[in-house]
Amino acid sequence: MESVNNLSPSVLCFVGDAVYGLLVRSHLAEINRPSGQLHSESVKWVSATAQARAYAVIEPHLTEDEILIFKRGRNFHTSTTPKSATKQEYHIATGLEALFGFLHLSGNIVRVNELFGIIKENFDR
Repeated sequence: MESVNNLSPSVLCFVGDAVYGLLVRSHLAEINRPSGQLHSESVKWVSATAQARAYAVIEPHLTEDEILIFKRGRNFHTSTTPKSATKQEYHIATGLEALFGFLHLSGNIVRVNELFGIIKENFDR
């Protein structure tokens, strides 16, 4: 695989979407409810609006390099238009996914879990 630094933002977002979704599903599995209820709950976490909120929570904890990765994803031009979020929220969510994709592909799973832990602690506040 080529250097993670050379991957396009779309690839980082593609992976980050899956990583973030799996983190959410793993967290929600702990509440042990029927899968239909879990799916409804997961939508509340993975929507663009929720991911923009999640970014606001972790932003003060990010390094300069992590913010640069986030900005690469946020500024990436997409042809998709958000349905239930503002364009700004959608771009922030894309940046969050790029960050999680980058960290995962870099093998920095400890940092992935650390950032998601901060999100979990503050999600319902």
